[in-house]
Amino acid sequence: MTINFTDSLALPCGATLPNRFAKAAMTEGLASADGVPGIELETLYGIWSDGGSGMLLSGNIQIDRDHLERPGNVVIDCPPSPEMHQALSRWATAATRNGNHFWAQISHAGRQTQKIINPNPKAPSAVKLGLPGGQFGEPVALTIAEIEEIVRRFAVCAAAVKDAGFTGVQLHAAHGYLLSQFLSPRSNQRTDDYGGSLANRAKALLDSVAGVRAAVGPDFPVAVKLNSADFQKGGFDFEESLQVVAWLEQAGVDLIEISGGTYEQPKLLGLEGMEAEEKQEVAESTMVREAYFVDFALAMRQHVSVPLMVTGGFRQALAMQQALDSGGADLIGLGRPMCVMTDAPNQLVDGLAELPRYENGLSLFPLWLSFLQSWKPLRAMAAFATQYWYYSQIDALGRTGQANPSMSVFAATKETMALQKKLTAK
Repeated sequence: MTINFTDSLALPCGATLPNRFAKAAMTEGLASADGVPGIELETLYGIWSDGGSGMLLSGNIQIDRDHLERPGNVVIDCPPSPEMHQALSRWATAATRNGNHFWAQISHAGRQTQKIINPNPKAPSAVKLGLPGGQFGEPVALTIAEIEEIVRRFAVCAAAVKDAGFTGVQLHAAHGYLLSQFLSPRSNQRTDDYGGSLANRAKALLDSVAGVRAAVGPDFPVAVKLNSADFQKGGFDFEESLQVVAWLEQAGVDLIEISGGTYEQPKLLGLEGMEAEEKQEVAESTMVREAYFVDFALAMRQHVSVPLMVTGGFRQALAMQQALDSGGADLIGLGRPMCVMTDAPNQLVDGLAELPRYENGLSLFPLWLSFLQSWKPLRAMAAFATQYWYYSQIDALGRTGQANPSMSVFAATKETMALQKKLTAK
């Protein structure tokens, strides 16, 4: 069956997405030092709303200001203030001005909290992130009471964004953030009800989903972003992911976004990690080989019927069409291309065959990135440097309304580091 890009997508809760494109979640870093969204985020998401996506996902909205993914995250306190409600409402109004959905990605960074924010972040276990450079501190294992408080905060955050006019929520359980840390045997070495068996390791996620559903009601979209695998030896693997997806479907989740990797193994960025990638047992399809996780989604489709979103690597309209027609994806997530081509969905609908490739500024610095990638100790630095170029594009869009694709990776890194320092200055 051929699915058109403009076909709507009905979700189990009864909500309908107007087309098959979603602007994937990308960290913005545009909130105030207090975590309040302002005119920059309104400008940015207004531009993306005009670009034609049926749904926009926010970047990390954090449930705890001591555990940010980066300075400049939006933070919803428990409970949120009236001023925060007003700011969230203005953001939601701008982000839905074209009739599209706007979902909040809610998250807790856990041990992936930078040391400049918290030198001793809370995590499932006291297992430090295996990256060079000293950017991340020594984590402290959460108590059961603290885990229960985190579950409550996810629910409070979801209710707050619903009240402000957001049209859905996504719990971030991928990329090595807190809920993902619980799922992985490498980072979760607990021996209580939250560790050991997969059912125990999934408890924090499933409890959070249940709390969020109770807070927002049966008719409001609740999604989860989940790793297909961590791609690390001894980590969360594809067979476990299949089981968690089945549990999420039973829990009444409306959409699951399939991704993969962590900071230590940045599969989500198409880059190599510090260690060899752990291969997963999944059949390779005959589809166009560019989307990182579509084969995993295709394999999942054999086990569950919940709508699936695939993000990562899509550039060719043909590959997107094949992913939809095969049943491997119900929704196409677009991230990095929309940092410059903000109307990519509209252009694809109008017949554009392939999105431009701005990969990490590679069109400007292929030898530089290649050199960094050839030295294992510098791979993590390369991964972050590539991100900084996109951070700068998002920053330019929010502050000026225009991207700046001619900016060098070096200038972007300098700019991002300066902004982070400013946001964390006491």
